[in-house]
Amino acid sequence: MLVSPSILTTAKWSRAEFVFTADNDPAHFTLSWIAATFRNGDDRKVVRGFYDDHGRFLLRFMPQSEGIWTFCTDSNIASLSGITGSVNCTPADADASGPIETDETFHFRTASGKAWYPFGTTAYVWNYQSDAVQEQTLASLTASPFNKIRMCVFPKHYTYNFNEPQRFPFPGNITDGFDFSRFDCAFFHQLENQIDALKDRGIEADLIIFHPYDRWGFAEMEAETDRRYVDYLVARLSSFSNVWWSLANEFDLLRKKPLSFWDGVFKQITADDPYGHLISIHNWHNPPIHYTSNDHWYDQTDPLITHASIQHHDLWFVPAWREQFGKPIVIDECRYEGDVDCGWGNISGRKMLNLTWEGVCAGGYVTHGESYLSDDEIIWWSHGGKLKGESPERIAFLRNILEDGEAKRLSPWKGRSHSQWDVTIGHMGDDYWLLWFGDNQPGFKLLTMLPEGKEFVVEIIDAWAMTVERVPGTWRSGDRLPLPGRPGIALRITAV
Repeated sequence: MLVSPSILTTAKWSRAEFVFTADNDPAHFTLSWIAATFRNGDDRKVVRGFYDDHGRFLLRFMPQSEGIWTFCTDSNIASLSGITGSVNCTPADADASGPIETDETFHFRTASGKAWYPFGTTAYVWNYQSDAVQEQTLASLTASPFNKIRMCVFPKHYTYNFNEPQRFPFPGNITDGFDFSRFDCAFFHQLENQIDALKDRGIEADLIIFHPYDRWGFAEMEAETDRRYVDYLVARLSSFSNVWWSLANEFDLLRKKPLSFWDGVFKQITADDPYGHLISIHNWHNPPIHYTSNDHWYDQTDPLITHASIQHHDLWFVPAWREQFGKPIVIDECRYEGDVDCGWGNISGRKMLNLTWEGVCAGGYVTHGESYLSDDEIIWWSHGGKLKGESPERIAFLRNILEDGEAKRLSPWKGRSHSQWDVTIGHMGDDYWLLWFGDNQPGFKLLTMLPEGKEFVVEIIDAWAMTVERVPGTWRSGDRLPLPGRPGIALRITAV
């Protein structure tokens, strides 16, 4: 029976939740199902519900258009089938912009139509830490430029990650084992609160569904358990507007899962998620064997994949990946600012900033990472906590440059020559140019990349000092532009 009101009012892109009751039987996790078809004019959404333990079934709906959405349930439990109700969808809240979507092939926007630039970070298992560390993580994110975070659903076993979690997606523990026929709903209630806390701060939750760093058996579950786990995640969380699906971190290290498994998960999620959240899969990267080869990657041209989530340390390849995959390129791991004894985790803040600028000017996007040693072994890359690096405030400066004024839809300039390979050049048509010199320090630049017949305003950006200085006068194609002769310089060039 339906125990919540049958008529609810909620704002566009918010979440309506209907509560149903049946007998209190843990077998519902594996044997029972409930779904509903929502209709509003010609719009139709089929939404799957889920068992929330203790005799409760929940059905959640995120309306994407205003008006009255009516629904009728279907279930293999007779008392839960044929129940009707409605959602009155009102205009979106003033601060709501809806789920993130892809835009203009290589970029992103909000559902409300505003350009959106992914400036993400990674804290794999911040959600498994103590309440105090979680609060510190949220405070750090609030003060940061980051609007997306990569985080795992399962706990992580790896260097600096040996503490035992209090809760897991399945009831049980490492000593006694896990009951894979049920879910620990208290764990999911906490995860939902964490996702909502991120949303309150304008941050997308890029949820990593599987990963190889495991000591509990979650990386090697039975195929049917994997299927039910994915089904449960989508039913519980697809109504959260700030959720992204990342099938795996370093999927190719999950060696017992064949490519056909990942094919099936993509089909399962895209079929069951009525809202079409962004979805991707992430690769392992070992530079000595993978530097020039992406043969071990999943097929990023698959139309079910919304954007390419890539691990690689050299962003020179971003323009080629754009052409190869035909979708947004997000370098979700390019190394981490820090000082741990791992090659992936000890670059300087300047190098982290350099990679971020290079990726943006190449027409892609770059996820930040930080891995500074700490006496308490709370390291941002995995646990969250406190950001200690030098790059975040300077990444904020870059984010402000992109968000200022009209939408920036940068494409990599294809005219590189002997005089241009030291600079990464992004542009929008002929009228907006963003050049990044990185570690190079030329004393001047011939502006041969600019189109002839136009005049331009040139601004010199010091990405480390976070300054913008306009060069007096206007400039034309081929002019010799004096430069400061130090690393970390960018140019913003706009047509008059």
